[in-house]
Amino acid sequence: MNKLTVSLSPHVHSGDSVSKNMYGVLIALVPALLCSFVYFGIGAILVTLVSVASCVFFEWAINKYMLKRTDTSVLDGSAILTGVLLAFNLPSNLPLWIVMVGALFAIGVVKMTFGGLGCNLFNPALAGRAFLLISFPVQMTTWPKPLQGFFNVDAETAATPLALMKQAIKDGNTDAIEKIPNSLLDMFTGQTGGSMGEVCEIALLLGLFYMLYKKIITWHIPVSILATVFIFAGALHLAKPEYPSPFMDLVSGGLMLGAIFMATDYVTSPMSKKGQLVYGVAIGFLTVVIRTWGAYPEGMSFAILIMNAFVPLINNYFKPKRFGEVVKK
Repeated sequence: MNKLTVSLSPHVHSGDSVSKNMYGVLIALVPALLCSFVYFGIGAILVTLVSVASCVFFEWAINKYMLKRTDTSVLDGSAILTGVLLAFNLPSNLPLWIVMVGALFAIGVVKMTFGGLGCNLFNPALAGRAFLLISFPVQMTTWPKPLQGFFNVDAETAATPLALMKQAIKDGNTDAIEKIPNSLLDMFTGQTGGSMGEVCEIALLLGLFYMLYKKIITWHIPVSILATVFIFAGALHLAKPEYPSPFMDLVSGGLMLGAIFMATDYVTSPMSKKGQLVYGVAIGFLTVVIRTWGAYPEGMSFAILIMNAFVPLINNYFKPKRFGEVVKK
């Protein structure tokens, strides 16, 4: 007689999977993606398509011809997500061959070299951006103004609010910060130059609320980053008025994009809730330090990459409770 063999509990399946979560994040990115198309036109569409196609192709080719894997992970959504996030960290007027180079570095060097999804130490899209910023600094810091016509590929360029704030801090000129041509409302709604995915904070917040509602991520990392930036930047502003207000720090640059979509990457962020809070606070602190005293106006990417390297240490110190473990009172 056949007997039913039952394994040890627990038996409840949550329904989560890699592909489900990856495509869930992609859905959360849709509002920001549409805003980038509206603000930057055909350039944003081309950069996004080339970035996604390149990431998918390089992952497929490396799996098939170098790693000799038959069960490739191309359709799990991770390569598509890397492509979209890489595009979000690029100017919409970036030459397409540079986009391909960034995709090759993100997938080939940062992700597949370490064994593929789940094994990479650093966030592939952010590492690709950092590589391009160091390799092609002029092209990576030439920002087109938004809303200059959908088919206008030679759009007028201008400095970002972060760059203007950086120069004002360097000059010690409080009036220059107050006279930055973009208001807080402009920066919140996307009426400024910058990377494709960082300009419209409203769209990014919609993505955050969707992911929290779907329980794709928890609040610990994004809230701890944003709160730390607000508190630290506010303390600096109170001490020396030439530093920008904490509200300007929150809505400028890639802070929202990094806090919501980049720092929350499953593979490169801590597992435990306490670890995520430590991770988020450290990222927020490093972001303000780099923005204020570093060579680059933006510090979010480098702050996340630095803390990616500390994630194994954080996981080792803040270990999640084992299932069935007895809590000592």
